[in-house]
Amino acid sequence: MSCLNQGGHDAVCRADNGAGGVLSSGSINVPPRQPIHRDPRYYQQHSRHHGTAMEKQPPRNDPSDLVRRALDFKTQATQCYKDKKYREAIGTYHRALLEMKGLCRVLGDPDTGSKSPSSLLSTISKESLTDEQKGAVENAELECYNSLAACLLQMELVNYERVKEYCLKVLRKEGENFKALYRSGVAYYHLGDFNKALYYLKESHKQEPSDTNVIRYIQLTEMKIRRNAQREKKDDS
Repeated sequence: MSCLNQGGHDAVCRADNGAGGVLSSGSINVPPRQPIHRDPRYYQQHSRHHGTAMEKQPPRNDPSDLVRRALDFKTQATQCYKDKKYREAIGTYHRALLEMKGLCRVLGDPDTGSKSPSSLLSTISKESLTDEQKGAVENAELECYNSLAACLLQMELVNYERVKEYCLKVLRKEGENFKALYRSGVAYYHLGDFNKALYYLKESHKQEPSDTNVIRYIQLTEMKIRRNAQREKKDDS
């Protein structure tokens, strides 16, 4: 124990036993007070009661925010496709399409189940979305469906019915889209509808006459049609 006595003041004796010692004069050496960490909900309620302004977060369903998220998901999915992560790409393209359908609901059309987002955008006022935003969403939707078909064709077990469905969605908006025409032909070929396959393949051949994949599938399809015709003749005779 050490004692100090300076300038006539009473000596203060400290117990040299670390923090929290007792002063000889009878006072207690109290450790500093720790800050209280409250739940964030406390501050929200506190600010409402006292009328204080809190920083406003952008609404999650703001049309511009939905457009941005949809385009972001589409970009991420495209990168996954380039990296040959096809399953991940499929999921992310679907997320982009869900954001687009959410956009249509926010803008006043609750029934988006059977409708294409781009088909609804033409009825939306300019106050809600700019022409540039509408165009971006329409292009992104077509790219999502076209790319979904491309991803499915890379899978070990291909769902050709779904490939056909996605390609036809694109062709309803862009009837001369080469990729959608070609993939529709491929889907119909593997589904056994060779006449429709030949139609779409020949339409795609008009767009890209030198494409070797198109030429090969046209040859395969014509061969299937000839064989079926020969088989029918034998059955009739």
